[in-house]
Amino acid sequence: MNIEMEKIGMDPKERIARRVAQEIVPGTLVNLGVGLPSMVANYVPAERGVFFQAENGVIGLGARPPEGMEDKDLTDAGGGFVTAVPGAASIDSAMSFGLIRGGHLDMTVLGGLEVDENGHLANWKVPGKMVPGMGGAMDLVAGARRVVVAMQHSARGASKIVPVCTLPLTAARRVDLIVTDLAVIRPGEDGLTLVERAPGVSVDAIVEATTAHLNVPDNVPEMRLD
Repeated sequence: MNIEMEKIGMDPKERIARRVAQEIVPGTLVNLGVGLPSMVANYVPAERGVFFQAENGVIGLGARPPEGMEDKDLTDAGGGFVTAVPGAASIDSAMSFGLIRGGHLDMTVLGGLEVDENGHLANWKVPGKMVPGMGGAMDLVAGARRVVVAMQHSARGASKIVPVCTLPLTAARRVDLIVTDLAVIRPGEDGLTLVERAPGVSVDAIVEATTAHLNVPDNVPEMRLD
């Protein structure tokens, strides 16, 4: 199903980032993955007191700086330029991964290549590309208290929410929530449940765009993006 996003409004990545931002509890320590997940910081008000952490040793990441104001020594784990909020700290890799592996992260937001009906995530092995390894993703999925996947629903016309992952799994743990440009889906013991739909997107369109089986309640509200 090829859904024309311009008819829905708002850029798909912005829609995902705005919706994920609503999941972040004030006063928590949160890791944002490389790429789309890093956009979430743009939609979390400073007054929430959230501290964003990156594997490369920063606690207190802020939004991307205005063009021309970038600091080459202040980046996220993917090398993207960021700002630092008041109270930010620089730490070494040992402490950074100690926080992750020790279960001290309240939440992590990661991109995904596939998520299956068991809630398993595959997000490190890119087909046809040489990669040095899974980086911090394995530690994050295993160690964070809550794991949210932020990704587009489909890639090149193919669903990324599948019956069984065909790519290597990032970890054996089930993720807690999936937010796409079309829907919010919650994995659980009984499979994947559709809990919200994007504005202007019907339940039928979501089901058609998803190769995995979805449990669909009688009422599926539209996601709020304010």
